[in-house]
This record gives sequence, structure tokens and C-alpha cells, in this order.
Amino acid sequence: MKNIKDYTLQALKNELINIGEKPYRAEQIFKWLYQENITSFDEMTNLSLDLREKLKKEFTLCKFNILKKQKSKDGTKKYLFDVLDGNAIETVLMSYHHGYSICVSSQIGCKMGCKFCASTGIQFARSLTSGEIIEQILAVERDSNIKVSNIVFMGIGEPFDNYDNVLNAIRIINDPKGLNIGARHISISTSGIVPRIYDLANEDLQCTLSISLHATTNEKRSSMMPINNKYPLEELMKACKDYIAKTNKRISFEYALAKDNNDNLEDAKRLVKLLKGMLCHVNLIPINKIENGSFVKSTNENIIKFRDYLNDNGIVATIRRELGSDIDAACGQLRKKNLKNCKEEE
Repeated sequence: MKNIKDYTLQALKNELINIGEKPYRAEQIFKWLYQENITSFDEMTNLSLDLREKLKKEFTLCKFNILKKQKSKDGTKKYLFDVLDGNAIETVLMSYHHGYSICVSSQIGCKMGCKFCASTGIQFARSLTSGEIIEQILAVERDSNIKVSNIVFMGIGEPFDNYDNVLNAIRIINDPKGLNIGARHISISTSGIVPRIYDLANEDLQCTLSISLHATTNEKRSSMMPINNKYPLEELMKACKDYIAKTNKRISFEYALAKDNNDNLEDAKRLVKLLKGMLCHVNLIPINKIENGSFVKSTNENIIKFRDYLNDNGIVATIRRELGSDIDAACGQLRKKNLKNCKEEE
């Protein structure tokens, strides 16, 4: 059955026309789905019984089940969702003074093989559909009785490896009749799939592009991120510069600091040279320990020195606040799970 949350407003209007219904009904359905966050077609009380029965025959509402929920001492919540096909994914809710942010997954597993990420080495199952991406947001809002104001595509998977579904989801999220979350409150992260950076520049979206950089030489970056073998730093930087020139939007560069690897003064100097003159911001991340991982978090002293050197040399840099590390919900710690290995938490 088709997932009704996979459809943009216009696409849903076309679907309704195909089953002999008036297209304006799509706006009513959108309100029920995204403003009221209902879980049954029967709750759409301003639709006729006949139309509700048609919807039941044509579509599913794709309601995720919560297999497990953990709460960090800092208030961060990590959800393990049953995606209804024998797999499970993780989604994280974070609380800030400006509202609630959610980190969503875009795939079940990941093909990129980044050495500092917990998804490395886990067999890739499939990409999530647009509706499955959106359902993560809706399921968290239902459970926590809150409204999410910011969305980051930094969970399990490479968003640009699921480009069409991610972009379709963003359009529904951004739609005033959908979740009505402004595009400036949406961030998309990529490990560096260069052709998709050019594609995004042509989309006329106001989302923030985040690039997982993490190293300043091809040798070091390739050892951390195999994608660099296909799209080396020279190609990545050219695409980033073209993106900024076309969109006039700032890029956020993610840089995870690992002890005795990429956290010394020479790395900082190369990073300044690499980014000089670009409209950008560097988000420094104290690298998180993962199972079977070889990287160790840099010292606080080195992290601060690294940040200060960048700022003193014209590159705006901040240190990311660590959230949820005690429940493995911090950056790089999310991983796809199989249902048979999961236990439901009361």
C-alpha cells in the first residue's frame, strides 16, 4: 500500500483526482496529518465516510512503533523505531533554549563507511521513503507532546545517497500546510557526494548545507572517509565554492577532532588555507567513542586552541555542545538495528 505521507500537497491532489475526489480535499488531509498529527483515517471527521474508506483502501498512514526510548541526563531523548519491515532506526530529540531540534535518519544503514561513525560496517538495508523520514518527526511529537522547530538530517545514512526522498520530505516539512517548518531551520549533512552539492544549489531551497570535512589532506581524509577517494578535497571544495556563489548561503563544515590525528596546529593552519575567503562556519565536534572505533576524543585544551586559531585567522568556528553521549545519541553514535536484537522498554 502507498504511504500517504510520501506525497507532497500537489501530488496528493493528483492522487485524489485519480480516485474521483476533489483536489481541495488534499488540503484537509494535510491538516489532519501534519497539524493534528492523527493516527487513523477515522479521525478525519470533516471527510465523508465514503472518502475515508477510499483512503483506507488506497493508503497507509505509516505509524511507527516505539521499540525503545532512552533519556539522557541532559534531557536528550533517543528513540528506536520499528519501521514496519523487520528493521529499526534511531532518531534523536534535543532541547535548546530556542526550541526542539530533531536529528532524523534518511537510510536504514549506510554505505559510506566513515571510520568514526557507528553505522560503519553495518549492512545497508535500504533508503527511507519521504513519509518514513517525516514519520520520525510526527512520532516524536506525539510521544513527547511537543512541536519540533528545527530538523537536522544527520542521523543514520547519507542524505545525498537518498536525495530525491530527502528533498521530497523537505518540501512537505517546509509546506505551510504541511509541518510548516521554515527551510532555514532545516540542515542537510553530506559526507561529500559532489554531484548532489551542485544539484542542491539549483533547488532554490533555503536549507543549510553541512559538509562533513574532518581532515585537511586527501591522505588523511581518505583514511577517515572512503568517499574522499571518489570525490577528493579539490573537487569537494570547488563544489562548495560554486554552491556559495550560486546561493549566497553559508556552508557549515563539520570537523570532528580526534586526538593525535587531525587536531594539531598544522591541521588548523591547513584548514584556514582551505576555507579562506569562503562564506562558511566551522562546527568543531569532540569526536565520540564508538564500538570498535580507533579514534579518541581530542583534549579540551587542544579543541579550544584549535577553535581559537581558526577564529583568530578569520574562520568563524564554534565547538558543538555535546548532547546525549551517555545514551549513545551524540554525533556519530547512531546505528541501524534489526528488530530481533531489540527489546521493548516499558
